[in-house]
Amino acid sequence: MNEILKYLLIILGVIIFVMVFAPGLTWIERRFLSLFQDRYGPNRVGPLGMFQVVADMIKLLFKEDWTPPFADRALFVIAPALIIIFTLMSFAIISFAPGIEVANLNIGLLFFLGMSSLTVYSIVLGGWASNSKYPLQGALRGAGQMISYEVFMGLSLMGVVLMAQSFNLTDIIQAQRRLWFIIPQFIGFAVFLIAGFAETRRLPFDLPEAENEIVAGYHTEYSGIKFALFFLGEYFGITLISALIVILFLGGWQSLLIPHIPPVLWFLGKMVIFVAIFLFGRAAFPRPRFDQLMAFGWKLLLPLSLVNLLLTGLAVLLWDGYFNA
Repeated sequence: MNEILKYLLIILGVIIFVMVFAPGLTWIERRFLSLFQDRYGPNRVGPLGMFQVVADMIKLLFKEDWTPPFADRALFVIAPALIIIFTLMSFAIISFAPGIEVANLNIGLLFFLGMSSLTVYSIVLGGWASNSKYPLQGALRGAGQMISYEVFMGLSLMGVVLMAQSFNLTDIIQAQRRLWFIIPQFIGFAVFLIAGFAETRRLPFDLPEAENEIVAGYHTEYSGIKFALFFLGEYFGITLISALIVILFLGGWQSLLIPHIPPVLWFLGKMVIFVAIFLFGRAAFPRPRFDQLMAFGWKLLLPLSLVNLLLTGLAVLLWDGYFNA
C-alpha cells in the first residue's frame, strides 16, 4: 500500500510540475525576449507581469470554443489532446532524482522515441480536420519535418546507448558517474539538440506554423481551449527535450563537483539551462526556407549522426578488446 501511495504521489508531483512549469515558460520567454529586444515585456499585471500568464489562461479557457462548420468535428477535437497525452506519457520515464520516476523501463529510450513519433499525428490530424488550405499546408510541413528529424534524433542517441549498454535512462545516468557523455558524444549531443528544436517546432524551425507565410499553420482554425492545448504542447515538448538532454548527456541528477546539493536541484538546474537555450533560439536565429531545413537535416545531420555512431562503435569495440585481451 505504501508503494502504491508513493507512486501515486510521484505521478501527481510530475503532472503538477509539468502543468505549472510549462505555462510559466510563457512568462519567462516574454521577459527573456524583452531583454534581448530592448523592450519592457509583461510588467503590468502582478509583480514583473507574472500574473499575465494567469490572465492569458483565463482568456483562453473562457474564449468561445468555436469549431468551423466545414471541419471534421471528431478529429478536430481529438487532435489537440493527442500532443498533450503523448508528451505527458513521455515524462513517465524521466528520472528526476534517485527513486523519483514514474516508470523505470528497460526500454525507456525506445518508449520516448515511440511517443515522440506519435505526436506527429496531432499536427497532421489538426491540419487535415480543419479542411482549410493553410492548416493543411502546415500539417504537411510538420509531418515532413518531424518524421525526418526523428531519424537524426534516434541515430544521435545510439552512441549513448552503445556507451551505456542500455536503453534504461537510470542506467544511462549511472554510466556517467566519472564522465558526462556530452564530452565523448558531443556530435550526438549537437544533433539531438538541433533535432529537438525541429521536433518541438521552435524557432528557427517553426515552419509548420510560420505566421508570415501560412497564417498559423496547422492550428489556424483553432481557438479557445483547443488552441491552448496546442500552445501548451509546445512548452511541454521544450521541457521534455531539455530533461532528456540532461539525462543523456549531462549525467542527470549527478554532480561531478559539489556532492551536497540535493540531486533533484542539480537536475532542475541543468534542465533550466537548456530551456533557456530553446528560448534564446527565438531571439537569435533567422528562419530558413523549408527546403533549406530538409536539406540541412539529410545532407548534414544524417552524415554526422552516422559518423558519430561509427566512431562510437569502433571505440567501444577497441576499449572492450583492450580490457578483455
